[in-house]
Parts: sequence; C-alpha cells; structure tokens
Amino acid sequence: MEYIYLGNSGLRVPKYILGTIPFSGTNGFEAAGNVKEDEARKMVDIALEAGINMFDTANLYSQGDAEKVLGAAIKGRRDEVLLTSKTGFPLSENPNGQGASRNNILTSIDQSLERLGTDYLDLYFVHLWDGQTPVEETVETMDSLVKSGKIRHWGVSNYSGWALAKTHTYAKQAGFIPPITQQIYYTPEAREAEYELLPAGTELGVGSMIWSPLGEGLLNGKIGRDKEAPEDTRQGGGWPEPWVMDQERLYQVIDALEEVAKNHNASVPQIAYTWVKDRPNVGPIVIAARNEEQLRENIASFDIQLTKEEHDKIESVARPAPIYPHWHRAMSAPQMGSPSEIGYLQAYKKTMGMDD
Repeated sequence: MEYIYLGNSGLRVPKYILGTIPFSGTNGFEAAGNVKEDEARKMVDIALEAGINMFDTANLYSQGDAEKVLGAAIKGRRDEVLLTSKTGFPLSENPNGQGASRNNILTSIDQSLERLGTDYLDLYFVHLWDGQTPVEETVETMDSLVKSGKIRHWGVSNYSGWALAKTHTYAKQAGFIPPITQQIYYTPEAREAEYELLPAGTELGVGSMIWSPLGEGLLNGKIGRDKEAPEDTRQGGGWPEPWVMDQERLYQVIDALEEVAKNHNASVPQIAYTWVKDRPNVGPIVIAARNEEQLRENIASFDIQLTKEEHDKIESVARPAPIYPHWHRAMSAPQMGSPSEIGYLQAYKKTMGMDD
C-alpha cells in the first residue's frame, strides 16, 4: 500500500481508506449494509494486512451505531490505526444538535469518542457546510480541539470551492490551525469536483479525500442498461442518493468501465477505483465493502495499472461541460492556468473541438 502525506501536514495516510457506512446497518442505513462486530473485526484484520490502517466513519452512519461497531472492531489496537469521524448533519430535534457551531462540535466529539472507545481522533470532519454559523466560530472550535488533544487534525466535507477557501484563508490569516483535507464526492460519472474543488484543494494545500468512488453503488457492476439494481444493494434498497444528471451518460460510463474491465479480467468496481485513485489532484480514496470477499476484491484494485488509452477512454465519456469561465479560459489562454487545473482546461478544449 502506498502512503501519502495528507494535504500540507505531516500525517501520512494510506492511499486506500476503509469506510464504515456498511457497519451496523441500523437507523435508516439498512440499505447500506449490515456488518456487525465479528465481521467488522475480520475486515479490520484484512485491511491492516493490506497496509490499510485508516478507518473512516461519522456520527451520521446508522446514527452512531457504525462508530460503536468500529470501536469494537479496533479495540486493543488503537495504536495501530488512524481514526476519523464527522459531525454536522441533524440527528435529533435539538436545534443546536446540527451544523458547525461550537455547541454541536463540542457535544458531538465527546459522543463520538465514547462510541469509538478512544480519547482522541486522528482526523475530525465538519460533514457539511453550515452557512448559518460564522466560519470564525467553526475554525476556532476545531483549533481548540486540536490543542486540547481530542483531535490531531481536522477537515471539511461537501463544501463548495469558495467555502473551502474562506475557511482555510480565515484560519491561516488569524493564526489558527487550518483544515488539512476535504472529503468530496468524485466518480468516473460524477466529475463536478474538477471545476473548483480538486484544483482548490491542491492550491490551498488541502488534501482531497474521495468518498464513494463507486457512486453510492451505481458502479458496483450490477447495474446497467438492461440490469436493474438487486434488492440487496443500496440502489435496489431504496437509497436516495446520488442525483444522476444524465442516465444515458451513466450507462455510457458503465459501458466503458465494463470494456476496460474485460481487458484486465477485473470487475467494474475495481476499474472504477483504479481510475479515480490515478486522477490528478486526488489524494486517498475511501473504499467500502459489505463482506470480506468484496473487501479483498476492492483492495486488489490498487495493483491494477490502466494504460493511458484505457484511462482516457473512461475520462472522455463523462467529461464535465466547459461552463463559464472554463470555456473562456480554455479557449483563450489555457497555458495560464494553475498547474492543478491545466489538465482539465486542455480536456475542455477537446470537448469544444479545439484540441491542438
């Protein structure tokens, strides 16, 4: 397993991180999986054997039950692992039990630590942008958690590019500890992060950690033009996310993944993971599995090497439209883009039929 520095920090993390959304499968998360404690321990064993020592969870997942299952699975080996969790989504009727306020963050961190059976987290996320709470309050609270020892680092998730920049810039200018990573949605089909978030992360020194590279089950290999999602999957079990902009484009992405998968005697999920991990500006990716067999298969994708032609074939199918100002910049002076975005600008030129 490859280890990389997470953003502009000294924290080294594996390129693959094990996500725990399938853990527990309670409180509205039944469609995501039902991994209980015994199987979770075995999955942690498999991950550690493969060099994956980081585990991602959130108080949202099964409303805290996933944290409890993960805590039981890593019991007795806390010093071997890196733990993350998140807060922000409303989980009760308490008007202060949501968002990125000082009240919610301080309450949530203590609850997560108790459920996980630890006295600190290696990384703690604000799970979604809270435009009602002053960014100063959020930054100062996370800074205080680092300095108190309850967390080692912090990050944000599901922010817009400007919200990420506002948060990071305020922290730096005010002398507080800035976020070192953002966790964002990015798949071979969902490429909106290329507009702002991925370049912004690189330019700011904020690592881009990818959640659900398989599109919340859309790219599990069981869905296609003539294949409906089985009931024992998220998409077949009534899971509401994600929003798909263009169903035909999704099928075209799946077609491309299937074609490349045949070249490698691999599965569609394996090729999707491989493609995402090799994309520009992408840091670690969060993989997940419902069982041990699926986990081993997903981990094995790390060793697959795509040719440039294979990578480009998948890239071209769902390339984001060059919306303004991207079409104007790509048309006029793509060479003046930042290093983190020049590749995207050149791709827009191909879409516009201006490829040199």
